Amino acid sequence: MNNGPDPDRVDRGELFVVATPIGNLEDMTLRAIRVLKEVDVIAAEDTRVTAHLLARYAIAQRPMALHAHNERARTEQVLQLLAANKRVALVSDAGTPGISDPGAILVEAVRAAGFRVTPVPGPSALAAALSVSGIAAERILFCGFLPAKASARRNAITELGNRTEALVLYEAPHRVLECVEDLAAGVSHPEQRRLVIAREITKIYESVHECMLEAAAQWLREDPDRLRGEFVLILSGLEAVDESADWEKTLSTLLHDLPLAQAVRLTCAISGAKRKPVYERALKLKPGQ
Repeated sequence: MNNGPDPDRVDRGELFVVATPIGNLEDMTLRAIRVLKEVDVIAAEDTRVTAHLLARYAIAQRPMALHAHNERARTEQVLQLLAANKRVALVSDAGTPGISDPGAILVEAVRAAGFRVTPVPGPSALAAALSVSGIAAERILFCGFLPAKASARRNAITELGNRTEALVLYEAPHRVLECVEDLAAGVSHPEQRRLVIAREITKIYESVHECMLEAAAQWLREDPDRLRGEFVLILSGLEAVDESADWEKTLSTLLHDLPLAQAVRLTCAISGAKRKPVYERALKLKPGQ
């Protein structure tokens, strides 16, 4: 069966951004294995971690290091390789490069230089945790890692506290308890918010726990093993409140005794509602105006 030309094969330099397993090495995709076998160079966040993965799949390449501390310098080297019509694969320790991992600087430079950048998607802690969270959110807000410094983290939580989207955060084991405590103290209506704590996704000690946000810190404290591993936290969003009923009562009362325009103006001043919906509703309540 002919599926047409292979989109991964081109006649000039190309960068492949390759997702790798977040824990279970069996999650490696067939396409990722093929690409890593065929490219000329593999740039890896940690060559030791990647060497273990490559050995598992009999990939003979010896990776070169490209991490947060040398990404700018390595970018120049990768551009030279691409200019020589070499194909380069970029991998991180786990998951997808550029998502809470190095890679964005390199990708931006490669694209700006006119070379093709091709994603090779695969395992994602974000998608995996959401799939088993049971939180049916039409919209999510991916926050990645919140600031490590306590004051900056609390400020970030305050800014996020009124969002109606489900919030998805990554957190490290040594900060997860503080982060959960700050969430409970900093978001609006914590007593109404559900928290899913997904730990060590796809690994041996994987666990997913759901509870109300206010009970989460105590649950973590009850067992030291619950503080081990890498975490994805999913917090249900603040339920949207329809405030129209409040201003509609005000508007209806004022319309009995005042002209339409004045009733609309006072309703907006009292309730903070926008003029357009108030005016449109007033026309329906007091037709002929």
